[in-house]
Amino acid sequence: MKVLILGGTSEASALAKALSEHDMPAVFSYAGRVAAPKPQPLPTRVGGFGGVAGLAAFLMEQRITHLVDATHPFAEQMSRHALAAAERCGVAVIALSRPPWAPALGDRWQRVSGIEAAVAALYGPSQRILLAIGRMHLAAFAARPQHHYVLRLVDRPEAPPPLPQHRLTIDRGPFTLEGDLALLQAHGIERIVAKNAGGQGAVSKLTAARHLGLPVVMIERPALPRRREVHSVKAVLAWLAHGAAPGVERGV
Repeated sequence: MKVLILGGTSEASALAKALSEHDMPAVFSYAGRVAAPKPQPLPTRVGGFGGVAGLAAFLMEQRITHLVDATHPFAEQMSRHALAAAERCGVAVIALSRPPWAPALGDRWQRVSGIEAAVAALYGPSQRILLAIGRMHLAAFAARPQHHYVLRLVDRPEAPPPLPQHRLTIDRGPFTLEGDLALLQAHGIERIVAKNAGGQGAVSKLTAARHLGLPVVMIERPALPRRREVHSVKAVLAWLAHGAAPGVERGV
């Protein structure tokens, strides 16, 4: 048995630690979008694979028997490639994902289906908006130039985002309620745009928004093909221990 973890999340890091403690042969893969990724207790590679064909070649070369997709819930392309490459190579595959966030009493969510819909939701007069969506889709919000955007990013971008009014805040989670309340109040934030990533590391901004009565434009997760999916490291270990076989049947 040899496992490939497609990582980048706290869940992926927890799984890497567990596999290392069990002396299970495994490789950890980062997409390479963060300048200083967290060190892992496993052999680690950084960067893309070159599509489905490249990932399939890697699985064969490394004699990978089990693939764990523990990427971000919005890493749609990588998740699709993982399923296709695993099927091509006869490798068992499972997704280690976070349950999505659900609105609580007092939340003011506007659910939207993607980035374009989030941009469309920001019609109207100027507001101060926290964009908590990462760096990949910032340029899309240039279509709403009337707003002042506060951008929370892990790394400082190489080039300034094409937003006429913006301010950067460089920080890495997990975040706290106290910190996010201070951030929202210091910048006079009137609305938040967020991806429904789930988990505990970034949920505090939603709790802070609830405390302050702020509306949230919530971008829902992309739809993926049927796949076997669990929500805990323990469940992945049980899957590995019980002779996981290739397939995409969904389970919890």
